[in-house]
Amino acid sequence: MEEEVVRARLPEEGEVIGQVVELLGAARMRVKCEDGYMRICRVPGRLRRRLWVKVGDIVIVQPWKIQSNERGDIVWRYKKNEVFWLKKQGYAKEFEV
Repeated sequence: MEEEVVRARLPEEGEVIGQVVELLGAARMRVKCEDGYMRICRVPGRLRRRLWVKVGDIVIVQPWKIQSNERGDIVWRYKKNEVFWLKKQGYAKEFEV
């Protein structure tokens, strides 16, 4: 059986990887980010029906320009096989799956 090659979207400039810690309601959640900040993040309206996020999911957060250390938008959610690939490549080391 051949191993499937998985490529995951990497964070672009100004984006960080985070893990959802708590759901707050109204498409908002508390996310622990790689850069050490705990942010309250939301799912933007254009992604609200396509992006379903649960506690423990690994996500890409785009911090806001204002209040960048406190708020952000969730722009991507990784699937399980993408998280394993990220860990293998050396990204998202500190997060548990």
